[in-house]
Amino acid sequence: MLLPTLVTCLAGCAFLLSPLSEGCGPGRGYGKRRPQRKLVPLAYKQFSPNVAEKTLGASGRYEGKITRNSERFKELTPNYNPDIIFKDEENTGADRMMTQRCKDKLNSLAISVMNLWPGVRLRVTEGWDEDGHHSEESLHYEGRAVDITTSDRDRNKYAMLARLAVEAGFDWVYYESKAHIHCSVKSDHSVAAKSGGCFPGEALVTLESGVQKSMGDLRPGERVLASSGSDGSGELLYSEVLAFLDHDPKTRKLFHTLQTQSGAQLSLTAAHLIFVSEGNCSEGAEPALGALRTVYASDVAPGQCVLVSGGERHRDGRLSRVTRVSLREGRGAFAPLTRRGTVVVDGVVASCYAVVDGHGLAHWAFSPLRLLHSWTGTAGPHGDGIHWYSQVLHWLGKLLLDTGRLHPLGVAQDDR
Repeated sequence: MLLPTLVTCLAGCAFLLSPLSEGCGPGRGYGKRRPQRKLVPLAYKQFSPNVAEKTLGASGRYEGKITRNSERFKELTPNYNPDIIFKDEENTGADRMMTQRCKDKLNSLAISVMNLWPGVRLRVTEGWDEDGHHSEESLHYEGRAVDITTSDRDRNKYAMLARLAVEAGFDWVYYESKAHIHCSVKSDHSVAAKSGGCFPGEALVTLESGVQKSMGDLRPGERVLASSGSDGSGELLYSEVLAFLDHDPKTRKLFHTLQTQSGAQLSLTAAHLIFVSEGNCSEGAEPALGALRTVYASDVAPGQCVLVSGGERHRDGRLSRVTRVSLREGRGAFAPLTRRGTVVVDGVVASCYAVVDGHGLAHWAFSPLRLLHSWTGTAGPHGDGIHWYSQVLHWLGKLLLDTGRLHPLGVAQDDR
């Protein structure tokens, strides 16, 4: 009876919630679909995200020119999508050559263009450059950049074309010229392209014995400090680690580091959920009922408050203002799942989930896994990598869910 019951629970999660899981947690979707948000065109000379192209927060550093005779040429793949026009003025097919990530984003953009402007196709004027026509260290030399227009060359469409490129998942989009839009992506094997995971290996949790242990050494069955509240507030207690939703000790990833006025400092991936105050907050105060919500780590801003553990004197979390948010590279990707769905890491209360912006919804979607653990004492076999249950939710959710409703770096896991 165990397997049919579990399958029923999984199906219920998929069809009622339309969840999507990527490493740290399920995708989102509940009840009626949200109204489609209005797309705002990019302004001339605007770029998104608002950082330099070759930084970790965008497309990442230049890794060297690829030539037809180099070993790295095998990293490129031709794009023969009939819905895309390639200018190919060199008549060598070079503009069709690109990394797999660039190809995937370009193909996605081509669909968006046809949907918005029936009869109009996406046009690529520049792709991989093997002739040295671009500036030094241009990502065109690596097949990671394309310059695009619409097939009708209507410049009035280019501002919206840039926005569509952002929505398609390009890692950096620049309304560079009145004549084209420049788009680029992360390296397929770069740290920034690998967006799963949650906490770095050196992050610390507190065991029931009071001893602190690194995330990389933590094991299922151990009890760690967590919050009893569904919004992160409430009594701090110890909760059993049921499994790791993502466990990869070797990978290197990009982490958002939140520094607080209390001195606590937490690093976590962009798509991970963290509890923050809705409005103004007082340092060291207890959070008021309903004062907290979950946001992605990439959306946390200085001035907001997070919950920090109050030490032995306080059994509840206390508010502390975020004073600085920075980016850093770290080793390891660990996403422990506790029975409570929360965990205190480096003294800060965090959700166990990611990718979806609702902690309560994510916790509900993982009910079958908690039930399985209650019945059998295990969450099933799992080594390094993404947990099997997360993969099942991911597969089911991909059939039903619009990926535009997820954190863009959570979706990027598929592009590894």
